[in-house]
Amino acid sequence: MKLDVIKLDGGAAGEVELTDAIFDLEPRADILHRVVRWQRNKAQAGTHKVKTRSEVSYSTKKIYRQKGTGGARHGSRKAPIFRKGGIYKGPTPRSHAHDLPKKVRALGLKLALSAKAKTGSLVIIENAETDGKTKTLAAQVKSLGWKRALVIDGAAVNEGFARAAANIEGLDVLPSVGANVYDILKRDTLVITKAGVEALEARLK
Repeated sequence: MKLDVIKLDGGAAGEVELTDAIFDLEPRADILHRVVRWQRNKAQAGTHKVKTRSEVSYSTKKIYRQKGTGGARHGSRKAPIFRKGGIYKGPTPRSHAHDLPKKVRALGLKLALSAKAKTGSLVIIENAETDGKTKTLAAQVKSLGWKRALVIDGAAVNEGFARAAANIEGLDVLPSVGANVYDILKRDTLVITKAGVEALEARLK
């Protein structure tokens, strides 16, 4: 499939041929769901923690005599049934990550790119280079109508562009190696440089 290439100032810059096997696949919500779930679970901190009966602070003295009270036999206020006692089988720090085959991850990225292309939300720009001033880039982004956009560059992001984009709300910038399903689907518009297209096609071939 062919797509028009534009410049940051809105001018035309020719066309680019996109690989159908990457940018023209039929959408599959099940694959996208699996990949996004894998990403979010892997990113989850998993630092939830409660204190068990061996960790709560309380006297170790037997709370009352064994016999003659008419109550149950207890030896410690740290027991889970008491207020401020230890928690039984509570959450402990752990990783929420799970495995997902590389082929499924690659397919998910292809489907995410294809989804943007099919809805007309994919924009190809000649390059992501600017003078490093937020004011200039903000004006260009506004004129192009990008409100929530993700810009994917080649192997490395232009330093001036990254600096200018850092203060613009709703504009994210990633190198091609950082392209991922969650960030692509989260934004309304996907913007890829010509260098980014080449890098993604080399990565997903």
